[in-house]
Amino acid sequence: MRYWLFKSEPSTWGWDQQVAKGDAGEEWDGVRNYQARNFMREMAVGDRGFFYHSQKEKSVVGIVEVCAEAHQDSTTDDHRWVCVDIKAVKPVKNPVPLDMIKADPRLTEMVLVKSSRLSVQPVTEEEWDIILELSGSQG
Repeated sequence: MRYWLFKSEPSTWGWDQQVAKGDAGEEWDGVRNYQARNFMREMAVGDRGFFYHSQKEKSVVGIVEVCAEAHQDSTTDDHRWVCVDIKAVKPVKNPVPLDMIKADPRLTEMVLVKSSRLSVQPVTEEEWDIILELSGSQG
């Protein structure tokens, strides 16, 4: 299993909307960055990810699971753009704000810290475990 982070503006698509989609999940569509697209091409069903609210909140708020591998993004006819489907697994016990992530010396190499604008990004297993610890959650 690999780990990822999915960033969304809560005013556009928030955790509660993701949860409402249930086990069917929802396309993680509209990504128009080649690096983020390439990460989605690497994803497999069962991979886990953090659901991250960007903008004002800037916090990890939930855990999601990839439930469909990369396929054509339904929001465009341009064959270059793909998406995966994700479903909500559970909220984290306590949201983990970006400031807390940046303050933890164990997370200085995390993509979220070094390249925070990327909407889909990998998370190492060690980073995954640290953020779960910070949230008071378990895998």
